[in-house]
Amino acid sequence: MRSREVAKDMPKNSDSPPPPSPGALLILDAAAIDRVLKRIAHEIVERNPDLSQVALIGIPSRGVELARRIADCIGTFEKIRPPTGVIDVSMHRDDIHTRRRIWAVQPTALPGDLNQKTLVLVDDVLFSGRTCRAALDAISSFGRPACIQYAALIDRGHRELPIRADYVGKNLPTRLEERVYVRLAPLDSEGDSVWIEPRL
Repeated sequence: MRSREVAKDMPKNSDSPPPPSPGALLILDAAAIDRVLKRIAHEIVERNPDLSQVALIGIPSRGVELARRIADCIGTFEKIRPPTGVIDVSMHRDDIHTRRRIWAVQPTALPGDLNQKTLVLVDDVLFSGRTCRAALDAISSFGRPACIQYAALIDRGHRELPIRADYVGKNLPTRLEERVYVRLAPLDSEGDSVWIEPRL
C-alpha cells in the first residue's frame, strides 16, 4: 500500500490540524498517535519484565518528547515510570560533511551507570538507519549497556544500514523522494500529527 492510499484511509475530521505544507496528507492524528504510543509502551513492558533496569532515551528533537510520553504511559500501566534521557547524535553522524544543514548540538543526559541497564532508543522516523547508528556510537562513549532496543513512531523504509526497530508505531510505505513530517506539541504549533508530502 502506497503512502497516498494510507492517507485515504484516515477518517476525515473537521478538527484536523493544518498541514505543515500544501498538499501534505494526514497519516496519524493526535488520537492515533496516543494509541500507538500506548501500544509501544505495552510492548516494552512485555519484553522487559524488570522495568527497574529500563531507561528510555530520546533522540533529539522529537524523540525526546516521544520517550517522555511512552515513559508516562508505562508509569500509568505499571506504577513504575522508567527514567528518560537524551542522547545527542549531531557529532556522531557519518554524513556530517555532506549535509546541507548541521543540527545544533544538544546536551546529552543519561541515567547514571549504564552497565546493567536496558536502554530503549526512541526516535520519530526511522529512515536510512544512520541516525540510530549515530546514537549507538554516542552511547558507547558513556558506557556499555546490557541491552539496547530501538523504538520508532514511523518506519518509512529505505534502509541504508542493517538496522531494524524493535518497536514500530506505524510502517509507512514511501517513495524515496517523499517527505514525512512529525508534529508534536509543545514542540510544534500544528499539534500532534504525522503527515506525508507525496511527490509525483
